[in-house]
Amino acid sequence: MDNGVQSVDYFGQQMVNGITLGGVYALIALGYTLVYGVLQILNFAHGDVYMIGAFIGFFVMVGLGGPSHAVVPVAVMIFIMFAVSMLGSGLLGIVIEKFAYRPLRNSPRIAPLISALGVSLLLQNGALLLFSGSIRSYDTSSFVPITAGIHLGGVTIDGMRILVLVLALILMFGLSRWVNGTQVGRAMRAIAFDRDAAIMMGINVDRVIMWTFFVGSALAGAAGVMVGLVFLRVYSYMGFLAGLKGFTAAVVGGIGSIPGAMLGGVLLGIAESMTSAYLSPNFSDAITFLLLIAVMLIKPRGLLGRRAIVKV
Repeated sequence: MDNGVQSVDYFGQQMVNGITLGGVYALIALGYTLVYGVLQILNFAHGDVYMIGAFIGFFVMVGLGGPSHAVVPVAVMIFIMFAVSMLGSGLLGIVIEKFAYRPLRNSPRIAPLISALGVSLLLQNGALLLFSGSIRSYDTSSFVPITAGIHLGGVTIDGMRILVLVLALILMFGLSRWVNGTQVGRAMRAIAFDRDAAIMMGINVDRVIMWTFFVGSALAGAAGVMVGLVFLRVYSYMGFLAGLKGFTAAVVGGIGSIPGAMLGGVLLGIAESMTSAYLSPNFSDAITFLLLIAVMLIKPRGLLGRRAIVKV
């Protein structure tokens, strides 16, 4: 009986861990899906924007006195970390779009893809040069007690995981409302459907694309701070694999679909957590890409992807 209870508790704990990780992947995937939906290009520098966001959050924390000597209340410090990271990452996204993608907007699709890889390498090596290769730690336990949180039997949802889950849900809901209920969001959907018609209707395409990159990059910055708060470690090359997994989540859910990016991120996080718990952490990355292959074989457009509309 005790073994059964322990097994249920262990499974529940892994589900919590997986959903938390999935929320982070979903935020990264949303950046991919926004840019692809509007421009039909894959922004492979997006994972490195997430890395820069994690570093911005870390240095803001250090500037406010560090984890154990904060000069402001903890809640205020965390709020400032997220706000500055999202703003900085969003502005970085605008710069990337203006200099790396806008000049290539009417070029063959391989050109912006190569440009994205170049920007990715530039950000990685720039971070390595500026921040060194050492691993930084948010040291969350210094300002948030480990015991803080919700305890349901043998399942513990600590304070930082609760924060990540709640904030991820708020950001996803806010993005959905923004895309569906604002003038810029409607313009984004119009450009995604038919850019030439949108231009003839008077839509400022450059402005809308700028907002697309800003919002997608800001979400990546928030994800970077979340990872730092929950998993503690930030380093120069953390964006590469996270970017691949965010892209995988977007494709699994149906790239171009906002609900699909959310679903794909959560599924990916749960699959990775369960693989680490019941098989081996060494297989978690392999399972991620096996899931991608399986979904592509069964449903090539992704779980919530829709058939492309052919315009004649």
